[in-house]
Formats: sequence, structure tokens, C-alpha cells
Amino acid sequence: MKRAIPALVLSAAALVPVWRYAPSTDTTSTTTTVESPSDSATAAAGSTVVPGTTVDTEKGPVQVQATFQGGKITAVKMLQQPDHPQTEAAVPVLIEETLEAQSADIDTVSGATITSDGYRESLQAAIDENEKSASSSSASPSASASEGAGASDESASRTVAGPTVATSKGDVQVQVTFEGEKIAAVEMLKQPNHPQTEAAVPVLIKETLEAQSADIDTVSGATITSDGYRESLQAAIDAKA
Repeated sequence: MKRAIPALVLSAAALVPVWRYAPSTDTTSTTTTVESPSDSATAAAGSTVVPGTTVDTEKGPVQVQATFQGGKITAVKMLQQPDHPQTEAAVPVLIEETLEAQSADIDTVSGATITSDGYRESLQAAIDENEKSASSSSASPSASASEGAGASDESASRTVAGPTVATSKGDVQVQVTFEGEKIAAVEMLKQPNHPQTEAAVPVLIKETLEAQSADIDTVSGATITSDGYRESLQAAIDAKA
């Protein structure tokens, strides 16, 4: 049976939910990230960033993003969480417990049961996805050597989140999935809540997949979002390289 553990002292920072690419209802977010001290120097090399599923709770959506160094969890970030003092206090505790346990088998934080349940569910989905990707990448080729090399290249997927770019319209953040050297998918983690932005995002993503770079045109009527998108996208591309 899970035991309840005390929540830390309330944080002074207000955390606002972040929405994935799709028409969103909030424009800004504060994320909480904790890294394992022993891995901070090497986190950028060979790490994989995996977002968990968005879990809808009665307090608000909860979504976790985990960074893995091989099979080890080196950092956890909250992409979405309820804007509530008890949640703000619980998040650092949940993250610390995750880094110690190296799994989603962690205790519920007293006073934040709903958030704790959503956190564990989203975290477990990220862990499962990382294990699935690792298994796919390590599958040994049984055909010819050339076929094995081709399969390995194609299955070497990696997800990289670009930095959050603050604009006058709101925060913009891009997440890119690479298949080998190819940009296979782009996802908006943060975007301004504005009709022109919502119309521009699919255009920007389509242009990116076609150009396979951040050298894409500005969408008319969404110049600020386009600039922020390109900046975050280029940083993700550079980090992957």
C-alpha cells in the first residue's frame, strides 16, 4: 500500500499548464525540472527526452517529460500540472522520489493524491515508451548486413525539445522527433493562445517536414510566432547534432 509523505514547503512560483500542439486554452507555463546531480555533466550527450501521456484529472491536466541516459532517468519535467498550491509543493517531492526510485513506483504526496496519480500514470507511459524505443533500436538484424544497418538507422529515433522562446504574444516551444538524421515529426509544447497562431502552426510544421530544416518562411499574420518557432526548432536541431 502506498504511504503518504509530507509535501515540501509551498513554492512561490505559479505553475500554469502547458498544452501540446492543438488549440490551447493557456498561453504560459512554468515547468519544474530536477536532474540527478551525478548525471548533470553528461545529460546532453546521448540522452533521450520522452514526454508522457497527458492525464486529465478533476484538478487539471498532468503531463510529465522524462530524460533518460540509456535506461536511467536523469531528469523529470512537468509539462502540465494543476495550478494549485498543493500541487506546486508536491511536484518537487514526486520528482525527487522518481530519481531515487528510478521508476513510477513512488509514494503519493499527502494532500496531492490526484496530482500524484496523474504524475505516476504519465511517467509510466514515458518509461514504457523509452523501453520500447530502446528495444526497437537494440533488435539484432537477422537478414543481410546491409539490411541490418538500414533497419538500425531507420529505428534510431530520438526526441529533442527545443528551448522555450519568450515572445510578446506568449511562450513558444518546439519538440522534434528525429529518425536518424531525418525530422520525422514536430510538436508544439507551448504556443500563444491566438487564432492566427493556431492557423500558423500546422503550416510551420508542414514546411519543416518538407525543408528538413528551420529555414522556412514566415506565416503571414503570425510573424512573432514564426520567429519563435524557428528559434526553438533550430536549437533542437543543433542539440540533436
